[in-house]
Amino acid sequence: MKIAFYTLGCKVNQYETEMLREKFRALGWETVGAEEPADLFVVNTCTVTGLADRKSRQYIRRMKRVNPDAVTAVIGCYAQVSPEGAASVEGVDLVLGTEEKNDLPAYVERFLRERRPVVAVGDRKAMSGYRDSGTISAMDGRTRAYIKIQEGCDRFCSYCVIPYARGPVRSRAPESVLAEAERLVQQGFKEIVLTGINTALYGTESGFREEYGIPDGQPPREGSAERPDECSALPTSGLEYILGRLDALPGDFRIRLSSLEPNVVRPDETLRLLRFRRLCHHLHLSIQSGADSVLRRMNRRYTAEDYTALVRMLREADPFYGVSSDVIVGFPGETEAEFAESVRVCREIGFTHAHVFPYSKRPGTVAAEMDGQIPAPVKKERAARLASAADEASLAFFRAMKGIKRTVLWERFEPDTGCLTGYTDNYVKVYRPVSPEDAAPFENTFETVSIGEPFASGVKGE
Repeated sequence: MKIAFYTLGCKVNQYETEMLREKFRALGWETVGAEEPADLFVVNTCTVTGLADRKSRQYIRRMKRVNPDAVTAVIGCYAQVSPEGAASVEGVDLVLGTEEKNDLPAYVERFLRERRPVVAVGDRKAMSGYRDSGTISAMDGRTRAYIKIQEGCDRFCSYCVIPYARGPVRSRAPESVLAEAERLVQQGFKEIVLTGINTALYGTESGFREEYGIPDGQPPREGSAERPDECSALPTSGLEYILGRLDALPGDFRIRLSSLEPNVVRPDETLRLLRFRRLCHHLHLSIQSGADSVLRRMNRRYTAEDYTALVRMLREADPFYGVSSDVIVGFPGETEAEFAESVRVCREIGFTHAHVFPYSKRPGTVAAEMDGQIPAPVKKERAARLASAADEASLAFFRAMKGIKRTVLWERFEPDTGCLTGYTDNYVKVYRPVSPEDAAPFENTFETVSIGEPFASGVKGE
């Protein structure tokens, strides 16, 4: 039996697809590409925007035209939030929500036996405790692997439906995280990326510390400027605890944190993370807007100054600490003056990368019902302007790095550029011109490079 996966959305979805792929492989299924003929197609959906929902439905219809007899399973966030909509797409056989998708093999076996459609979507309010569905041992790439450490979110940003799709905060047992990390390092992965729906919320639910015997450190007193080398050994958060345990593991690897929300992480806590030798000097902190009035309408619970102060603190410790971000333009009611604040902040901070998104109305959210919806042409024009400003600021950051030394994890040879490529610890892409034959021995190895001129989407490295 052949199975194909089509994955939309975030790193968590990518991780969960790999987890399911390994489950089916253990049962004797053969995995094929998403466009190849298969007996079972699994669409792991995203619902962060209305566009994501449409992409899911479009793929299902296209796939069914090519493989009309294939069994089709729609799983994940869109299935959880809109089970009727997913089930109504012609040719869909199984619809499984956030928790139920972990049992996909059993549901498929049931369908093959009974040949009756299945819709299994639980109530988000009933989701409690992290559902550990096993560990993974591989990813598509050879160098980087994700580890899911956390599920759910309780922030309820006004434009976001994810708390309804993923449920409340649930954190994975520390020993399970460590076991998966050890296995991946033994498999040869050099970069472990910790991911979750809101990774900074790891271990924040009531009773988590007590359940797993995590010592309770005290955060620095208000206004203190505790240096990393002065930090207490006791962790002040669940995230700091798990990073400390991972940092102590043997092996040749580094750790990267995926998206963190600036409305969750404290500046003092973030500074404490600098003491972990394996942790990359890079954070993806989603600012979303540089205007405080827009942030309030988004229910983001921080100000632009809170955000920039956090970045200043990190760059006092490391002038080239990498910060990437997401920015939404054209949020309901956004004025030209508010948009200008986002442009100003992008230029001031100098993100290594900024992902600029025109606001996309998501039915079922508070923002979708707000007055002052911005016309699509205005959103498109603002997105282009902000992306240009962000690119200029990134270029200035790259130029300022010239001559400094950073550690690169080489990943692959790119024929289009004729270069060996990889990423520095602060998440800047580095290019080294080599032949394909000379590149091969360096793939999946660390090397210290001297940063050169900007090139392509990063910098040259020697």
